[in-house]
Amino acid sequence: MFQSTHYKGTKEDQYHMLIKQLDALLDGEPDEIANLSNASSLLNQFLDDVNWVGFYVWRENELVLGPFQGLPACVRIPAGKGVCGTAVSEGTSQRVHDVNAFPGHIACDSASQSELVVPIFKDGQIYGVLDIDSPSIGRFDEADEEHLSLFVKTLEKHI
Repeated sequence: MFQSTHYKGTKEDQYHMLIKQLDALLDGEPDEIANLSNASSLLNQFLDDVNWVGFYVWRENELVLGPFQGLPACVRIPAGKGVCGTAVSEGTSQRVHDVNAFPGHIACDSASQSELVVPIFKDGQIYGVLDIDSPSIGRFDEADEEHLSLFVKTLEKHI
């Protein structure tokens, strides 16, 4: 869901506009940190009911905190641990209705109640993850997962 003051139309229309804006914002910028920073800021500005939006980057066999918007976060996450580590080890998005029911959930922010994590790939290898937390149980649906996966595909062209 987007804040209605920014985009009008269906949820899908709003996501398509957001993805176009991301592509234009990152066009021609080669710096990965700058691009991840702007991507997290853009998502934080337009997604409602979220309390953390950011990236973890795969470094030396673990996820390391990258650019984000929100409260301070866990710095390192091993593959297979928590929602982010599971997304890396399985190579698939993880949409968690209630993080308290997720085995091994890492609670960086006790306010987080649901989470969506999308893996990012570069040259066919894991690059990192997009991690979005919400203070509401069940915040993310199939449409969010589908369109945020497209958002990540667009981001992958710029990293």
